[in-house]
Amino acid sequence: MELLVHGVGGTTPGEMLDDPRTVRVTGDGIAAVFRRTEDADAESRPADYRDRPVPEAYVWCNLTSGNGTRALWLLLLPFMVANLAHWMRPAAEGHRRAARLYGLLVRLAGLTLTVLLTAAACEVALDLAAWQCAGTRACAGRHSWLGFLAPAGPGAGWWSLPGRRLALAAAVPAALVGVLWYLSLRTWRTYESQRPMDREPEPDGRTALGRPGFWYGRRLVARLRAAHTAAGLLVVAAAVAAPAARFDHRPGGPALLDALGWLLQAALAACGVVVVTVVCRRGRGERRLDRRLDRRLVHRLPLAALALLLLALPYAGWARPGWASAGRLPLQHAFGGITLVQGALVIALAVVAHLLHRTGPDPRTAMRGLGGPAVAMLACALGSVMSGGVAQRVSDWLDGTGTSLAGPPVLLTWQASVIPPLLLVVLALAALLARGAWRAARAERAAVAADHPDGTDDPARTRRIATARAMAGLTDRVPLLVAVVSATTFVLGTGALAGAFATGRTPAHAAEGTYPFVHGAAQTAQALGSWLIGLGFILFVTFGRRAYKDASARRSIGILWDVGTFWPRAAHPFAPPCYAERAVPDLTWRMATWTRATGGRLVISGHSQGSVLAASAAWQLEPSARARVALLTYGSPLERLYGRWFPAYFGPAALASLHQEVDCWRNLYRLTDPIGGPVRLPGDSGPAVDRAPLKDPLAYGRTALHPLPSPILGHSDYQADPAFAEERERLLARLRPGVPAPRPDAGPGTVPVADGGTQGCAGRSSA
Repeated sequence: MELLVHGVGGTTPGEMLDDPRTVRVTGDGIAAVFRRTEDADAESRPADYRDRPVPEAYVWCNLTSGNGTRALWLLLLPFMVANLAHWMRPAAEGHRRAARLYGLLVRLAGLTLTVLLTAAACEVALDLAAWQCAGTRACAGRHSWLGFLAPAGPGAGWWSLPGRRLALAAAVPAALVGVLWYLSLRTWRTYESQRPMDREPEPDGRTALGRPGFWYGRRLVARLRAAHTAAGLLVVAAAVAAPAARFDHRPGGPALLDALGWLLQAALAACGVVVVTVVCRRGRGERRLDRRLDRRLVHRLPLAALALLLLALPYAGWARPGWASAGRLPLQHAFGGITLVQGALVIALAVVAHLLHRTGPDPRTAMRGLGGPAVAMLACALGSVMSGGVAQRVSDWLDGTGTSLAGPPVLLTWQASVIPPLLLVVLALAALLARGAWRAARAERAAVAADHPDGTDDPARTRRIATARAMAGLTDRVPLLVAVVSATTFVLGTGALAGAFATGRTPAHAAEGTYPFVHGAAQTAQALGSWLIGLGFILFVTFGRRAYKDASARRSIGILWDVGTFWPRAAHPFAPPCYAERAVPDLTWRMATWTRATGGRLVISGHSQGSVLAASAAWQLEPSARARVALLTYGSPLERLYGRWFPAYFGPAALASLHQEVDCWRNLYRLTDPIGGPVRLPGDSGPAVDRAPLKDPLAYGRTALHPLPSPILGHSDYQADPAFAEERERLLARLRPGVPAPRPDAGPGTVPVADGGTQGCAGRSSA
């Protein structure tokens, strides 16, 4: 059998099988295996397949770019980035405690993102709308929908008291937390509940990807979902109760309400400690399928937080003579505390990652093992930008004159003000990379001439080919870009936090009385930052709305999710779901049942991200079944992206073990491909896997075989190269020296396949 797996962006079964007439043989509308119609009854005609395999196509694109609701996953981008940081841990052979500490720190960083998002929703609904605008008659008069919340006066209603306004507005952030809980629960039932094949763990497994429970994170996601849901509800309860408690704690305040306020705050703090304990308690269990669920915890923790929120509402809504809303709610310190904790977690994460990398340094590892902390920093920055953008836009919309409201917390304005200098750094780095690419393109022209000895008499075409190679090489400069952006973000974010707490005023006001240049720069940064963050928010919403309605735009988002949601949700339960927890078990079941029923062999052929799925599925097979599988990868990011950024799972040792355990592995790549690359196995294993770079274009000029100009293919259409057919036929010939009789227990969907092979795979003997 030949099992085809497509890559990013998706395709159709007809395109994969080169036949518009296809039939689904197993699977559903989300992910399925297809055959050509003429091969549907192949089991009844074994003689017809003596010299050719039965091709099957596994189509999984709907896992990431299905219906229009997938566009809403854009809102979960910070959670997805934080989850990626968890899997970027350096290899930690023999350092289990350090590896666990790394995972713990990332989970805590993910928890701060949930708290930040909920606090931003409270800032918009409770502070800006209910406390500031509804508490100011001029602002409430401009927005008729807030009229019934206007402060005491002629026609003031029951909801005009400050605590009741806060209690009513709490429905918005509470509903947001509820929606996140529901999305996580629904996707958990669809993705995490797909059970992989149960088998005994391999004692000498070189990678965690081969552990039976790796693609079954059901228990951890359920536990984290309960903790994050409870954390969000506790933030809402604290935002509602804290202003009332502060009023009650004043000298001469009502004793009963003061005591109730202390009790409520103590209960909120105790529940918060439980939430942090649950997040810290335990990571993933991968060595076996963990079918258990902490049902009491999963149900009772969110319900306890909800009960405290329901108690906070009447407490805040109780009538308090003399209580009026003025200024801002005390959320400034909350945002500052969240930012401070996130910075401390990133620093601790960097220390642990550095220590782990030092135990077994690999020169190919991105950023010397600091990729995870850098990406965690970017996740926190994304959360801050999205929070500040929403708050700033709502504030501008509510306060049209810019004089009636105090506005969002000063820290959010400082954070927006550091965006212009950050963009200047990014532009400078982009200019340096562009200059380097231009130099690389000039240097590549000689290599292009050497690759096409028949003649390169067209300078423009030579320049295009050389430029395509140089641009593809920019992928290897991404670690530099991430390092500079994350480090600059950390420095500027630290400065913003210090400036906000030291001055208590916006940058423009804080710079008053200084040098005119400093004052002007502060004013420009603040105004430009507010404009940029608002523009980014508008573009974000616009693209999300377009993707909701447009399938092609939704596929573009799907490409982003193809890479970002490959990994299980180990750090954040509200991240987009892991499609590999469905795709990898699908492929594993298909290959295992095939080899078990026929005793035969198969070739699994993966392009781009499909090669990552194919390798992951091969690791999940029993060793005896894995030895009957040949692997053909093309345009594969296995080493170039995954090996460098996720060294603990796709490092050199893991890829070398896969090469040793499968029957044969061949890898194809082009120098013009910005995604795929060589596997780079050490020693003699490298040439055994990697073929020399394919020519791109196939012909420099017009030839008898290519009378029209050949395009530069880059990452696509590897099947158009004759080398692909050559390597494919080589693997198939290796696996089919003869066709045995069908086994008596061969079930439906199986075809007799050769039981052995004699042709070597780059010098290796058949397993």
